[in-house]
Formats: sequence, C-alpha cells, structure tokens
Amino acid sequence: MSRPPTPKLNADHLADIGLFGGLSRETLETLAESLPTTRVEAGEMVVEEGDESMRMFVVIAGELEVVKRGQSGGDVRVAVLGPSDWFGEMSIIDVQPRSASVRAVAPTLVVSVTADHVENLLYRRNVKDYALFIMNIARELSRRLRVADGILAQFYAALSHQYGPTPKG
Repeated sequence: MSRPPTPKLNADHLADIGLFGGLSRETLETLAESLPTTRVEAGEMVVEEGDESMRMFVVIAGELEVVKRGQSGGDVRVAVLGPSDWFGEMSIIDVQPRSASVRAVAPTLVVSVTADHVENLLYRRNVKDYALFIMNIARELSRRLRVADGILAQFYAALSHQYGPTPKG
C-alpha cells in the first residue's frame, strides 16, 4: 500500500510556528520551498534514543510522544508533541546522541531541518534571520529547563516531606 503524497508547505505554514517567529517573508518562502516534509504513520519511530544525528523536526500535523528508556528497560513517556511543536533541536546545536526517542501516536506530518539547512538557508543568506532562529530555539530550551527545574523542585520537596529534612552539613 503506497502512502498518500506529502503536501507541499508554504510560508504561511511556517509563519505560525514559534521556531520561525520573526523570520523575513523571503526566508520563510525559501525554507518552505527547500525543507523536506515526511509523513509518519502511527507507531513509527521518528528518532531513536542514542542515535547520532544533525537533524531536527517540526510537527506540521499529527501527534507524537517523546519517550526515554527507563531503568527497567521499558519506555517512559516524557512529553506529547503536536502541531507547531519541534524536537531534536539539540542535534543542531551540539553533536551528541539523541537524548530520547520520538514515536508517532497518530498519522503525522513533520518537516526536517538539518544543520546544513541552518547554515545554507539561514546563516549564509540572512544572518539576522539565522540569529532569530537560534534565539527561538534558545527560548524554547530555556522554557523546557524551567519546567524541568519545577518538576525537580516538586520531586525533592515531596521526598523531603516523606523522609524528613536533609541534614545540614
């Protein structure tokens, strides 16, 4: 059974996504024309924890789950992603193995952005748009870090209440 054709993006699709916020119309049009889209069926893995990659993804439609391997070997869901979300941006910024796996839970359409796309379609064409793109990634990473800090603080507070105060030392 063949997959239906992947729809073509336009600048308006990208303009509504925070990752591309503030980029010029010309850059959005270049990106929409150049970035490949992929259809992912429910149950398919988009990325696997531990894999090497220099590619991030932007969700255009559908739903995915981010999972980490638990100590017992099973998967633990850590996030759900939908339209306008993105993932894998760490692979654009640092060259480290994937920190989690991402699997489609519904038919999904994603756009992939490689480090080469960032260099050739942003940095070499329009440094201001490149800087905005990187700042948009930084803002999202900062937001995620704040959420993680809040979760850790709640976890430690719950442990403190359960096991008593930690000794001063």
